[in-house]
Amino acid sequence: MIKEWLARGVIILGLAMVISIPAANLWQQSQGIVMHARMAETGGWTPENLTIAVGKPLHLRLTSDDVTHGFAVGQLDQPAVDINPGEMSDITLVFSKPGKYTFYCTRWCSVNHWRMRGTIEVTGPIDKAEPAKSPLYVRLGLNIDADHKASLTPLQLPSAWRGALLNQNIPETYKSHDYYLSHTPLDLWLALSSEPVLKKLSDQDVWDLAAWVWQSNTTPEEVQAGKQLFTANCAACHGESGAGNGVFADQLAVGSGNKALNQTMGEQTQCPANFTDALRMLSASPAHLQGKIIRGGMGTGMPSWGAIFTEDQTWALVAYLWTFQFQIEVYP
Repeated sequence: MIKEWLARGVIILGLAMVISIPAANLWQQSQGIVMHARMAETGGWTPENLTIAVGKPLHLRLTSDDVTHGFAVGQLDQPAVDINPGEMSDITLVFSKPGKYTFYCTRWCSVNHWRMRGTIEVTGPIDKAEPAKSPLYVRLGLNIDADHKASLTPLQLPSAWRGALLNQNIPETYKSHDYYLSHTPLDLWLALSSEPVLKKLSDQDVWDLAAWVWQSNTTPEEVQAGKQLFTANCAACHGESGAGNGVFADQLAVGSGNKALNQTMGEQTQCPANFTDALRMLSASPAHLQGKIIRGGMGTGMPSWGAIFTEDQTWALVAYLWTFQFQIEVYP
């Protein structure tokens, strides 16, 4: 008899546990999941991986254990939430599509700021009618890790305004958006220099024409959007002027085994890219630059932004990067 009651007790306890776990999850979701933010050196996000079904509200209660952080989810058109020490910030997210979303810190809290990332797995039926599209650099077969240097550079900063005043009949091929995306400014300079109709122009004139073509393939709104993204996400390493001299640049240049970066031997960082370096920039295509942004620098300390920025945002960033090489109008 005692064994029978013990067996029944075990069964009842097991059923209670099976029922209580989903109930506890539902209660937690209704009350909000408490998420703690810390600098990456001391832990980052806790928890850092979440799961929710499509269409279900995900209520988060965010607090900081050290300094002020920010919370945002990549690919979502939703403003960032500030997270202050000792306070709770509430946010409710609803996802319309399944997939893995990346959330990240929007405040430059430390040199390891970019490591403050976590994921939200959104479950649900996948729409097979929308196949994933490879980035342009992959479709073009570009090796974005290969060393590259321009064989020649202009004597002064090329001006899109001066190029427009030249009023030359540039073949339409060179003005197309496809050409712009897949070719370097040096490619364009060499092509224009070989055109009989442009033979009378000086080398600097041809560079000005190239700057005008590059500006013609962007818009002031796109460049301004890129400037805002650069200031918020890139300037701390690359510097406001794009010269690779941001506030964290010296720490990133220390190299492998950097204790300040919480690295182990075998990991390494290097000085952030200098976008004012004509040798490097004029030998890179927009597709090349976008590839670096999407994928990251592979061991250089440059994080991948493909899970954070939309495709339009990556192209806006690329459009702004050219303002460090060409005199292109940038609105405040």
